Amino acid sequence: MSVFADLVQQLADLLHPLFGASAAAAAIVLFTAFVRLLVHPLSRAAARGQKARAELQPKIAELRKKHGKNPEKLQRAVLDLHAEEKVSPLSGCLPSLFQLPAFFLLYHLFSNTTIGGEANELLTHQLFAVPLGARWADALGDGGVFGGAGLVYVGLFVVVTGVAAFNYRRTKRMMAANPAVPVADGEPVPGMGAVGKVMPFMSFFTLFTVAVVPLAAALYVVTSTTWSAVERAVLYR
Repeated sequence: MSVFADLVQQLADLLHPLFGASAAAAAIVLFTAFVRLLVHPLSRAAARGQKARAELQPKIAELRKKHGKNPEKLQRAVLDLHAEEKVSPLSGCLPSLFQLPAFFLLYHLFSNTTIGGEANELLTHQLFAVPLGARWADALGDGGVFGGAGLVYVGLFVVVTGVAAFNYRRTKRMMAANPAVPVADGEPVPGMGAVGKVMPFMSFFTLFTVAVVPLAAALYVVTSTTWSAVERAVLYR
């Protein structure tokens, strides 16, 4: 934690001539971009994996017809098919999993008042006069929604809502273009109807995350979510 805190502080010092009191916030955005660049090869692999999995759907539908009454045999057959075609069913999860450590580091870094037995100086940094360790509840108690701190969060919520709406429309289009493959006699894959209804709304859950974590972690989430939306639009076009 102390090593990571020193890195953030040094990066903030480098950016101070450009961003002044908001240098630490700029450092977090830059750090997030660096993490996303590191994860980008995994994102590209996930995109290739999703396209490959889509191509396997007709074969998986045939396996469901053949082993529909034997779930264990069906599961083994599907796994064998993925192994034979060299397609990992978990590749789409890797980009998110590799980002979690960076998010939790920022969360804990701006949630603790002390680091290494000393006062956490990073908590003195601000974004437009809002402490990076503050949460939305703190902003509501300091001027309300349209107070200085509240407006910073309103800006973050607007960005997240815009990205979520973009992802919603894009997900709806993708699901319409790639409907669930029938099992037999026109019957849809069990459970896919419910998944199809919930999936487009998943991006809006980010609003809750932004509201409950420290502002520094919220900046990471907003930056990463925006990056992800642009990246997926390019990779999955």
